[in-house]
Amino acid sequence: MKANLRSSKTLTVALVLVFINVIVILISLNTGSLRIAPMEVVRTLLGFGDNKTSLVLFEYRLPRIIITILAGIGLGISGAILQGVSRNPLADPGIIGLHAGASFGLVMFVTYFHSLNDKAALLIPLFTFVGGCLTALIIILLTYDRYKGILPIRLILVGIAIAACFNAITLFLSLRLDEDTYTFASRWLVGNVWGRDWIHVIALLPWIVILTPFGFLQSRKLDAISLGDNTAVGLGVSVLRTRLSMLAIAVALSSASVAMVGGIGFIGLVAPHLARRLVGPRHQHFLPVAGLLGMVILVLSDTVGRSIFQPNAIPAGIVVAAIGGPYFLYLLTKTK
Repeated sequence: MKANLRSSKTLTVALVLVFINVIVILISLNTGSLRIAPMEVVRTLLGFGDNKTSLVLFEYRLPRIIITILAGIGLGISGAILQGVSRNPLADPGIIGLHAGASFGLVMFVTYFHSLNDKAALLIPLFTFVGGCLTALIIILLTYDRYKGILPIRLILVGIAIAACFNAITLFLSLRLDEDTYTFASRWLVGNVWGRDWIHVIALLPWIVILTPFGFLQSRKLDAISLGDNTAVGLGVSVLRTRLSMLAIAVALSSASVAMVGGIGFIGLVAPHLARRLVGPRHQHFLPVAGLLGMVILVLSDTVGRSIFQPNAIPAGIVVAAIGGPYFLYLLTKTK
């Protein structure tokens, strides 16, 4: 009975979040130098708009919005997985150092591939994923105990130290870039949504569509791990194998997402916490809600940054940080 009530509540929350996101998307499609009435937006999306409106929506605004939708889902689910794997409510892809590795991968990409808009853009998530995997591998090696396996309590502390090292390397490499590429890299690092073409949507889409279901399929194992390693082993869960596979999924989702929207932090921290408060601690319920919350937060932040501060739009990462920073301090005080 309780399971059915929890599932019904999860479905209700998910539908409400989807509705909110639809409203935000319609507002976002109307945001820019060319104002388009909401009904005209709907008409254009249905194929009845004029050439100018269709060009603005389909070639400029819609790809960017789809990028923020996909990246928000990826960051929200990645943060939820990391918090489950580490059993630490403060775990986040940015805090734990994965974004720093992804930044290193992106700087390596722009060093060798100077174009970001042709077919080479399909390789960007791969480069950021390799950078994120390199970071994760170092973190795992430094947190692994031959008798106890990966020690969750060390993950964040080691991640912060590794992130500082990779950030220093990334800054050094970015200083060697030409002026235009350096400008792009510096804006990317603060969380600027730069993926605005359909080629960027194609580059990100497979990572989110393929990996997200894998995370959902492992939700019961994450529930077992959250009860403690000994309990999980008693329930028949291979703790080390599950941790490594889920870490790989979290690294891939976060790295591919930040590849297109920049080094945006705190979404992976805030979204899972809000989802847990809304639908409870079971991963099969709050994982999808965390993804939807990440989507709403990122789409809303990008829309606010572009609309309120026109004509000088500010990166979505700054808007997210303005919300996530105080929330992070609140969590620190709650976990004392």
